[in-house]
Amino acid sequence: MSRRTLLTLVAIAVMVVVLYTSTMTSQRAECTAVVTFRGATDSATASAATRDEAETQARNTACGTISSGMTDRIACTGTPPARLSCRTL
Repeated sequence: MSRRTLLTLVAIAVMVVVLYTSTMTSQRAECTAVVTFRGATDSATASAATRDEAETQARNTACGTISSGMTDRIACTGTPPARLSCRTL
């Protein structure tokens, strides 16, 4: 293997490690929300920098599959989760 190829592989490996580390350190909380809306139930898990952001993202993701149209989606995301569990990462 040539020196140039080896240096390229090392550079790519360093970039992957930096990207992975920076992504994972920004995720400080993880929440799982179970949402029931108009008789349908779904759950979703999301992680974010704060607990509130993780809760919002989990609720939005769960509502995306059980609501239809923007009006339903807004109504669904305003509904408190039937069950919510969060943890610090």
